[in-house]
Amino acid sequence: MGAGPGGVATALKLSYLGIPSVLIDKATFPRDKVCGDAISGKVSTLLNRLDPHILERFNQRPIQAGVWGIKFVAPNRKELDIPFRPGSSRNAEMAPGYVARRYDFDNFLVEEVRRRDNIRFFEGVAVDGYTRSERGWAISAAGGELEVDTRMLIVADGAHSAFSRKVAGLEKDLRHHAGAVRAYFSGVGGLDGQPFIELHFIRSVTPGYFWIFPLPEGHANVGLGMRSDILSRRKLNLRKTLLEVVEEHPVLRERFKNARLIGEVKGYGLPLGSKQRPISGSHYMLVGDAGHLVDPLTGEGIGNAFYSGFIAAEQLQQCLLANDFSASFLKAYDRRVSRVLGSEMRLSYRLQKMLAYPWLVNWLANIIAGNQRIVAVLSGMYNDFELREQLVKPWFWLKMFLKR
Repeated sequence: MGAGPGGVATALKLSYLGIPSVLIDKATFPRDKVCGDAISGKVSTLLNRLDPHILERFNQRPIQAGVWGIKFVAPNRKELDIPFRPGSSRNAEMAPGYVARRYDFDNFLVEEVRRRDNIRFFEGVAVDGYTRSERGWAISAAGGELEVDTRMLIVADGAHSAFSRKVAGLEKDLRHHAGAVRAYFSGVGGLDGQPFIELHFIRSVTPGYFWIFPLPEGHANVGLGMRSDILSRRKLNLRKTLLEVVEEHPVLRERFKNARLIGEVKGYGLPLGSKQRPISGSHYMLVGDAGHLVDPLTGEGIGNAFYSGFIAAEQLQQCLLANDFSASFLKAYDRRVSRVLGSEMRLSYRLQKMLAYPWLVNWLANIIAGNQRIVAVLSGMYNDFELREQLVKPWFWLKMFLKR
């Protein structure tokens, strides 16, 4: 269920493994999806492994902006540019990451689904019932429009998944959940040829951050996110706060003075992967946001949705070979997701808590600014998890400080 990135990744991987599937989504594509629109290098890596032609077709579309690094702006307004690949040339076909509107990106993925003969895709069909059957799960849509009896149900219907909540028992935990708002702007200053996404740590919205992600044609995805328990405690209105930032912040208001808001400021929830949860059971697996797999630091969920979808497809292949769809056999899926993604998300959660202190962010910015050796080390952390783990260790920063 669900034809977002997680569901499509699962269906495509199954297709290339020679396993037929049924993909169902309540929306008719193309459709909008409220999101930050950032697409991590995990996605391009996995698509390239699956079929390089898919990535080639994506790069041929004028729907994405290549991303070559992150610009961090501390509360003291110190700017740090951290490239993903230091010293590499900017080639749109080789970008480490992308920003693309979900309206365009998800539709591109669905078009890839339509290319595959062994994927039956039903759009505009809302699943309203799922019951245990002798084979596994019986899925039904309103008015008997569609009925499917399947040995394996792979749930990828997003952050508000009823199955995830009612059957799998993944209740919302405000300490491991974030609220965010997103708006599209045109004419934001300082984006000409900007190959970096921007994360602004602003005192008035700490702990949390404000982002500017460049899109094609001079547009930008602009947003603001914060952990839900803190939002609730502070009774903060994120839509109002985002507009206040672009209108009143001493630096950003200059960049937005000629900008135009396109459409509305829209909100969404992010079920974070900072808390380990069961993501499988008898004859089912949860993928992407339905499995609460959003990165706790960046809020990026597309890459983890892709990874979990590929892992779910490979686990289903093992289930078919062993003719075993039991909850105990499917624990292998939980273990592999935890091994591939869990350590990274736990580290992100620790970094999230560390960056909640403006004085600490300012101190780190002062250490790093202008020190190309430290910038090179941080750049290497993009692809090196063990190196990234050093970020939360005081001794690492002490060594960096002593070697300045």
